[in-house]
Amino acid sequence: MQALSPKGATLRRHMAQLHVVHLLLTFAAMLSALCSGFGIVYTVSASLLMRRFFSRPMSSPTSFPALTVVKPLHGDEWKLLENLTSFVEQDYPAPVQYVFGVHDSSDTALDTIALVRAGFPEKDITVVVDSRVYGPNRKIANLVNMLDRAKHDVICFADSDVCVAPGFLRDIAGALQQPGVGLVTSAYRGMCAPGFWPRVSCAMTDYHFLPGVVTGLSIGRARPCFGQTIAITRATLLRVGGLAQFAHHLAEDYAIGEAVRRSGLSVTVPPFVVRHACVESTFSQLFAHELRWSRTIRAADRSGHLGAIVMHPFPLALLAVLFSFGNPLACWLTVLTLMARALLVWQTDRATRQRCGSFRWLPLWDVLQFVIYVTSFFSSHVLWRGQRFEVDDDGLLSPCVQRDASLK
Repeated sequence: MQALSPKGATLRRHMAQLHVVHLLLTFAAMLSALCSGFGIVYTVSASLLMRRFFSRPMSSPTSFPALTVVKPLHGDEWKLLENLTSFVEQDYPAPVQYVFGVHDSSDTALDTIALVRAGFPEKDITVVVDSRVYGPNRKIANLVNMLDRAKHDVICFADSDVCVAPGFLRDIAGALQQPGVGLVTSAYRGMCAPGFWPRVSCAMTDYHFLPGVVTGLSIGRARPCFGQTIAITRATLLRVGGLAQFAHHLAEDYAIGEAVRRSGLSVTVPPFVVRHACVESTFSQLFAHELRWSRTIRAADRSGHLGAIVMHPFPLALLAVLFSFGNPLACWLTVLTLMARALLVWQTDRATRQRCGSFRWLPLWDVLQFVIYVTSFFSSHVLWRGQRFEVDDDGLLSPCVQRDASLK
């Protein structure tokens, strides 16, 4: 055979490389389309499961035990007075103690507490100012410092940025009295602060996070425990070894739920939602917050986090369009994904009797959520209240050591 000229050999090599690239792009397009197809199935299923989950009857309490509501506070947050008032104005026919705690006597949250006390002088309100910490998770430290002042044996921990309906305490009391239940936690929807990015954050919570939780619960895959609200008895707390042990956990709420399950009791999520404030006013704040939450989920459930790829059908369909250079079938796939996502939005609003709105921004929500999801796999660092932490395989926090730039 006649040997190829140098130019011929180079051309042949380039053709072989192009063929490999073509095969890789074809494979990537097919894989993206396949995952997007599974995502459509997931999305339609989640729409049906949302309606079924929230149509379940509530558990009525057989009695009304005295309760202590424990709320860790930090700063003058958006709608803090309204959030605290929603707990103080509960329709609950038994004694309720409210314990508010801060780390610093100069914390501006104390001014809001003073307003609550002035507006409800008949309520049993206790304020704890205690700077002791037991690890990097300052929320746990605040809760531990307040527990000594709790009077009653049924305790409800609730974040400062949560707003609840008047029957909230009745509902959690009924759920906590069910056989074998050791902890009651609440699903939640977003509550938008003014601005565009808070609305995006709210939409991510309402139409991505919440359906994922409900679907996971319905198929027995999810094991949630949300720090927004946790109701538990003092006896169960003692049974799992107290709160201080969770002071090094990023996802302290998940760790508490797992401890309760290991003790032989169950964690239940009743069919109602509370409202959680979405206040991220800039893109960087939103991205950092959502990335920390996504990495928290990854630390708590790595296989489940990997499987959550099917929760992103629209961005996956866009990738199929990109890798296939605009194949018509891939383009139609994007339309189907948007229709499925629209169905999920409608069913979520209908099931929870609330509405986020701004449906026209749905593609942006989905693409941004997918970018955050992918980014969560590439680092174990999180930013929390201005400090960077490293998260190990057990979800434990350790402060990142910043090296002096002058040192080689």
